[in-house]
Amino acid sequence: MGEDNKLVIPVERVQQVIYLIRGQKVMLDRDLAQLYGVETRILNQAVRRNAERFPLVIPSDLKFSKNVYSFTQEGIAMLSGVLRSPRAIQVNIAIMHAFVRLREEMAGSKELARKLD
Repeated sequence: MGEDNKLVIPVERVQQVIYLIRGQKVMLDRDLAQLYGVETRILNQAVRRNAERFPLVIPSDLKFSKNVYSFTQEGIAMLSGVLRSPRAIQVNIAIMHAFVRLREEMAGSKELARKLD
């Protein structure tokens, strides 16, 4: 837990914007852009310019916008090669911590349910 205290973005903040879409844990472009401190259009431009790095970016089925992209954990990891600012590096670390923590919490919940049965 001590490592999380050094992160520029609290892991809990990141966990709030991880969604389950089509059975996958993803983050939306607008939330990622906000965390990285860039405009959504800038983030999406960087992704389009480096499309070969993002085979796992999928358009979401959200009804409120036609141009919302969702990123899997692997796609978010690829952002570190595209967005190279010191903040981007720290945000990527926080995001990876959040995905790991969610996975651990889900595993703990399953284990607890199994013990209760």
